[in-house]
Amino acid sequence: MEENREGHGLAEGKILSVWIFLFVAFVLLPSIFRVSLGICHCYVKIVIKMLEWATLQIEEGVKKQKAMALENLISTGSFPHAGIIQRDETPMEKEVVGRCRGCFSLADVMYFSKKGCEAVAEDEVTRRFSSEELLSWNLLSRTNANLHHVSWKLAAVWVTGILIRYCLLLPFRICLSVFSILLLVLATTVVGQFPNGRVKGWLSNQVQMICATLGVRCLSGLVHFHNRENKPQKGGICVANHTSPLDVLILASDGCYSLVGQVHGGLMGLIQKSCMRTSQHVLFERSEMKDRHLVRKKLREHIADKAKLPILIFPEGTCINNTSVMMFKKGSFEVGGTIHPVAIKYDPRFGDAFWNSTKHSIMTYGFNVLTSWAIVCNVWYLPPMVKEEEEDAVHFADRVKAVIAARAGMSVLPWDGGLKRKKIKESFKEEQQKKYCQIVIENGSVGSGNVC
Repeated sequence: MEENREGHGLAEGKILSVWIFLFVAFVLLPSIFRVSLGICHCYVKIVIKMLEWATLQIEEGVKKQKAMALENLISTGSFPHAGIIQRDETPMEKEVVGRCRGCFSLADVMYFSKKGCEAVAEDEVTRRFSSEELLSWNLLSRTNANLHHVSWKLAAVWVTGILIRYCLLLPFRICLSVFSILLLVLATTVVGQFPNGRVKGWLSNQVQMICATLGVRCLSGLVHFHNRENKPQKGGICVANHTSPLDVLILASDGCYSLVGQVHGGLMGLIQKSCMRTSQHVLFERSEMKDRHLVRKKLREHIADKAKLPILIFPEGTCINNTSVMMFKKGSFEVGGTIHPVAIKYDPRFGDAFWNSTKHSIMTYGFNVLTSWAIVCNVWYLPPMVKEEEEDAVHFADRVKAVIAARAGMSVLPWDGGLKRKKIKESFKEEQQKKYCQIVIENGSVGSGNVC
């Protein structure tokens, strides 16, 4: 009996040793030296082939069954959203003035009513706060729309995919995530004891980049970085479009940044405190975030020191669903310095990276990401930009936003991302009212008493 126990103990020890060796050889060492063994590339290629096969199966099943509902679903998922109402882009000045030659008319009410109906039917704003529509089903259970009933082969592959993602990938990803967080906490605690200097700065950068690389690999992440010669430099400000909390992780795996944001509690707070031990970040309490002068002052002080890491800012202020770039807040463009634009675009076929914070908690979002196929994205480092003479912060922010959107292939929207949680500002309504009044006044209808 004792010999059997010893034999089982030796066998378990050997298995554990093999797992540790595989982890160190294929995960930890590649992350430390930031090299790719090609495993994720092969895995992503296999998933692409599987999704292409699934798309063909769905198309064939639809044709055989002649299911109009499914056919409509595939067709509407294959083309950009087209509203029931054709939006009229005629500006207010032309339509109102052209109708009654500038006179005040009760018929003008119809113009605003029509615009309201168009806005409801073809809402280009709130659609950006929900997950983007997929071109075809990606075999994830939360996006299936019962398409796995099309054929038994597709159903078998779907079930196999669930078993792989939940029984194989999920436990591994959770263990690697926990290891990455523990490594960050322990390593920053040790490095934080070093005196300030080049050695501490170098060690701090290495720790953060290694932990970020491990974090990306927790998600079977495959990131393509383009134009690395334009990477943000010290003393500059890096601005990027914002889709997910993963944006920080992805950028940090290729470079080190000082983060600007609000102080958090819980798990996020633990990570923030760990990072603060070894590097300088610009963090604010919730009450301080409302003080724009204080925020600008701290940002100016940071970029004035050319030895400090570039600041990473997401000017949209909230997560947008990977299809468009919304209004950039002007604060980060008022402090001066060089702006380094970065465009981030995720591939939605492998998983939804967008975080709808109004619908999902961070834990639910994390679970959805960990049970996705992978996180695949492209990152473009764009040439640095500076504010031109006589250019205000708003126009400079719009110019940077347009460059990022063009590179990522996203649409440009002038709306504030804060509409995700707040109603439209009264100032915008007043602006439209003043524009209409100005049209009437300029044409001499008010004062002459003309009513059409």
